[in-house]
Amino acid sequence: MGKSASWVCVVLLSGSSLVHAQGNATAGKEKSEVCAGCHGEDGNSNAPIFPKLAGQHASYLAKQLHEFKTQKRANPTMTAMAEPLSDADIDDISAFYAQQKITVEKAEAANALGETIYRTGNASSGVPACTGCHGPDGAGNPSAKFPALRGQYAAYLEKTLNDFKSGERANDKNSIMRAIAAKLSGGEIAAVSSYASGLR
Repeated sequence: MGKSASWVCVVLLSGSSLVHAQGNATAGKEKSEVCAGCHGEDGNSNAPIFPKLAGQHASYLAKQLHEFKTQKRANPTMTAMAEPLSDADIDDISAFYAQQKITVEKAEAANALGETIYRTGNASSGVPACTGCHGPDGAGNPSAKFPALRGQYAAYLEKTLNDFKSGERANDKNSIMRAIAAKLSGGEIAAVSSYASGLR
């Protein structure tokens, strides 16, 4: 499986359903006020320990919220936040953040290792290119619920990959990200996280 060109390389997760309800972004703005403390009023969090939600695919955000709610994705704080939400609330909040513009971090110096892992993978260790699922510009794939990576904090991407590697995060479809992250070295994880963060 590790040789499949369609595999993901970097973070967050995957899904299979191509159908997703449309939320009301206007309603979602009001409903998302409780999220602003960690994720910012427009989804651009001020601290790299909290992911940016701005510009992320609504389908991906909704998947995460449902899985926090059902504890398929383990995080006590987010479970407490998601449990009271109805399906409509989740769709509305997801729609609001999807319409916001992400603030892209300043790209770091040239990162040959990160670029190589992202664009071509590592054939010797069976790591596929990240572009297969997250796209050449890090835009992701909303139909497959593969997240956008561009502009996300490098520290958050690195933590996510390490969580997949350790198994602490386990809500990826068919263990795709866990299988890939397990083959990445610590240096590769840091490098590809930094590279993906600077994509535009």
